[in-house]
Amino acid sequence: MSQKLNLRWWGAAGLCVALSAVAQDKPGDFKSQVPLTLSGEGPWYRLELPLAVQLQASQTDLRDIRVFNAAGEPQAYAVARQQAQTREQRSLADVKWFPLYNSAQAGDSIPSVRVQSNANGTLVEVQPATELEAGEEVLRGWLLDASAIKAPLQQLVLDWTSERDGFQRFSIEASDDLQHWQSWGEGQVARLSFADERVEQHEVALPGQSARYLRLLWNTPQAAPVLTSAQLQSSTTSSLPSPLVWSQPLGGTAAKAGEYSWQLPKGLNVERVRVELKQANSLAPATLYGRRESSLPWQPLSNGLLYRLTQNGQDVQQNELQLPGQTVQQLKLTVDERGGGLGAEAPTLQFAVRGTQLVFLARGAGPYTLALGNPTATAANLPLATLIPDYSPQRLKELGQAKVEGASQLTTSTAASPDVAVASGPDWKKIGLWAVLLLGVLALAGMAFSLLRKPAVKS
Repeated sequence: MSQKLNLRWWGAAGLCVALSAVAQDKPGDFKSQVPLTLSGEGPWYRLELPLAVQLQASQTDLRDIRVFNAAGEPQAYAVARQQAQTREQRSLADVKWFPLYNSAQAGDSIPSVRVQSNANGTLVEVQPATELEAGEEVLRGWLLDASAIKAPLQQLVLDWTSERDGFQRFSIEASDDLQHWQSWGEGQVARLSFADERVEQHEVALPGQSARYLRLLWNTPQAAPVLTSAQLQSSTTSSLPSPLVWSQPLGGTAAKAGEYSWQLPKGLNVERVRVELKQANSLAPATLYGRRESSLPWQPLSNGLLYRLTQNGQDVQQNELQLPGQTVQQLKLTVDERGGGLGAEAPTLQFAVRGTQLVFLARGAGPYTLALGNPTATAANLPLATLIPDYSPQRLKELGQAKVEGASQLTTSTAASPDVAVASGPDWKKIGLWAVLLLGVLALAGMAFSLLRKPAVKS
């Protein structure tokens, strides 16, 4: 009985899911539509969303954005907010190396040395701490001078005389003063020959830290080869600012001297603002406030010194303020009038939001249309890794390009809109689908009620 009940439940649930899937979005459900032009290789296309287009969305998180083909079918898509990027630059540099000798009786003890260096710390000479008689010195390892490299060390590349084949195993230690040493683990290089083939391994990974000197000590005394080359690969990482999309200049109002306010078109996650400074030699310590709506109190967002000064015949200005990226729709700037203020009229203001990309999988015939503006739409975007099975940041850059054919071409849909009455009469197809869905739910409820009323079967 319970198994039959479960089957009926699953069958009814599957029917409801299938009926829900039929009721897909249609272009007429969205207020604004704009044509897209495609270039490059598909079937995936990447679209940089202009701010003017984003402002047509009814929801801040852009969950009401869609792409349709010529037949009005929605396309699978993903929305990606562009993050700050990092760039790594690697360089390979030759370094000086100095032999480390020990006496034959010293075994595997660390050689004692005396060094001579210049004012920059560059090694000039390395000698054993005590004089060794000819024939009793043993090459124990090598000291590398990395004082000219300021970046973190990523890799060690060695070459040695070909007379010494096989594996070369050694310990790696790092120091900045030649007195205190830190272990960087073990290293191994190799040169192997068999038949007419030769296999060589010259690279050793380093922990990505900075050091002025490296000490290489071979694990077995008298096994250290004669080096012919020593190189160190270092890397520097720089952070690229997050791509921003700027608005057109926005007019404001002056409530009183030194206080200006602006109303944004909608609630936005503002990252930065730019205040127009019309007059030269303006100086204004300022604080910026924001809020979602008029009924809420103002919250401080940023402060700084805005200025436009003339120095040596050149115009130098600082007119931007960094914001935390929270959602605001109203902004207020208060200025310390002791710096001269910004005038009686409110300056224009530009705001910037983080760049947003839309990636969609083109299915069916074009042309394709971008649609926005449906306050009742639910999120339908996929993760990028789902939309593009072999997704990677590099793969994303290689996708075909889609462009909006001008924000001025945004058109208001004349079809049914979520908050506009339909002039052409009721949508009987949609009403029929909802009626069938409701009947399925009622049938499911009746089935469950009848099963609950049946008396339990006695065993």
